[in-house]
Amino acid sequence: MRRGEPHGSGHWLAQRITAVALIPLGVWFIFSLSTRADLGRSAWLEFVAIPWHAAAVVLFLLVLLYHSYLGVQVVIEDYVQERWRERTLQALSGLIHASAAVLGALAVAKIALGSGA
Repeated sequence: MRRGEPHGSGHWLAQRITAVALIPLGVWFIFSLSTRADLGRSAWLEFVAIPWHAAAVVLFLLVLLYHSYLGVQVVIEDYVQERWRERTLQALSGLIHASAAVLGALAVAKIALGSGA
């Protein structure tokens, strides 16, 4: 919740929804990788080359990063007192999370489309 907002119910709800979404996505991701005999680079490339695996990995990545962004936002709001520092850190956090999301999705797309090897 940003200062000056009457309430943070939207932020709170988004955190809960992403947390709940991460449960099945995380279980799927861990189970999928734990059942593989090899966890090397080639096995990872084969895993992500399957279209629905690629889509699920991107979804997991995006939900995870958005949940992380929401959590970092709350920590910054709670512990940074100076407004200019808070705004700077919020902007930096947003930039880092958005960059990770774009780069991660592009990396998965590159692998899934066959040019990641």
